[in-house]
Amino acid sequence: MSFGDPNNPYGQQQPQAPYGQQPPVPPQGGQPGYGYPQQPQAPQQPYGYPQQQAVPPQQPYGGYPQQGAPYGQPGMPGMPGMPMGYASWGARVGALLVDGLIIAAVPIILYIVAGVMAASSTVSPDYSNCPTGDYTCMQNAANDAVSSSTPVAAIIMIALAWLIMVGGSFFLMAKEGSTGQTPGKKALGIKVIKETTGQPLGFGMTFVRYLCRYLNGLLCGIGWLWPLWDEKNQTFADKIVGTVVVSVK
Repeated sequence: MSFGDPNNPYGQQQPQAPYGQQPPVPPQGGQPGYGYPQQPQAPQQPYGYPQQQAVPPQQPYGGYPQQGAPYGQPGMPGMPGMPMGYASWGARVGALLVDGLIIAAVPIILYIVAGVMAASSTVSPDYSNCPTGDYTCMQNAANDAVSSSTPVAAIIMIALAWLIMVGGSFFLMAKEGSTGQTPGKKALGIKVIKETTGQPLGFGMTFVRYLCRYLNGLLCGIGWLWPLWDEKNQTFADKIVGTVVVSVK
């Protein structure tokens, strides 16, 4: 009998193994034998039962997954609810021609009328007071004849045509800045948007974009032709301002 043995708290007599045999080993798993201290056992999962179930990601309202990139970035056109793709070069040229006709039709008519009125009242220059070989005097006489022959009505028409042209350009910028579409772009089913946000530019940035369009005419107008081989169908002005023209049909 042993009083200091922790494995024999009740003082029981341990069975002696026969000579030449190993003593019995206390059980390690399952139900412990009598007289052995209880060992805490971790709860066992049923065979084949997953240790931890994956929690499905939360979906936004409506069951549609959120998009990983903002509207208008590369790859976005063509997705459900998004534009069908970048606008073709032909559609952009067609929209530009329609807008040009809208703002230039009336000024062209006024310029023609003013030219007819000026031609009908032409006065021949009077060179009688100019010495022979005095080309400066002859040039002044010609200028006086032109200025005196141009009727006031023709000058008013020319100024009015210019104001209509400028006002029409600001009208197009206002429409494009607020909605992304001018009348010509709406007729051709295309729209100008900011590439990073997918929203219209606003009047200020649209005005800057119109100024940058003059860069498209450099190097024999290569900027206007750039959308033919560009990945995003952008002109030089589009790349500077960060815009893309997409189809909304």
